[in-house]
Amino acid sequence: MINMKNLFIFIILLIPILSLNAQEIGEIAPPKAPMSFPNNALGLDIMIGESGFGLGGFYRHHLSGDLTFFTDLSFSEAKDEREIEYYDYWGNPYVIGKKNRIFQVPINFGFQYRLFKNELTDNLRPYLNLGVGPAIVFTTPYGKEYFSAFGDAHMKLSAGGYVGFGANFGIDQSSLIGLNMRYYYIGFFDDGVEGLFGKYKKSLQGFFVTLNIGFMY
Repeated sequence: MINMKNLFIFIILLIPILSLNAQEIGEIAPPKAPMSFPNNALGLDIMIGESGFGLGGFYRHHLSGDLTFFTDLSFSEAKDEREIEYYDYWGNPYVIGKKNRIFQVPINFGFQYRLFKNELTDNLRPYLNLGVGPAIVFTTPYGKEYFSAFGDAHMKLSAGGYVGFGANFGIDQSSLIGLNMRYYYIGFFDDGVEGLFGKYKKSLQGFFVTLNIGFMY
């Protein structure tokens, strides 16, 4: 499981890298008309969370003013917070009492609201976002090899969403790069999924730092 202290250090180191070409990020801008960016964006999400890494994709469409509609899909592993990870002599991780690996594939629809549009330069475009939608959760036997275990996967339908805070960086009107911090929640319609033997999780939740890379058109 990823150490949260190391995760925040990663965030702090990543933000300056994303903004190398920005000359006025975060400074109070003189009164001027905001830049006009393309209405559509399509791209990739690289996710880092308490349970590991994930990948996803997104589509965004600017509606009007500060409001943008988005939809996204992601794939990541989830873990029971009661798991204790050990390592064998060769450095391979294992968890005593673990029955299944758990994976989540949420499909979210929501809105993104830009903040401080008239106070900050266009090099830094912070926003709040909220998404909800269905989610596919499936389990694979922990006792089997990681990839071959997908042949015995069991799937469940659920629902959830996330709230987040992030920012897009730079003034390039064709490429998009940003960072988004999200808290996900997925609830089940039944007893949930069995990660550890005899112990069911009725919800999946966790914090992810998401790097957004895409293009605008």
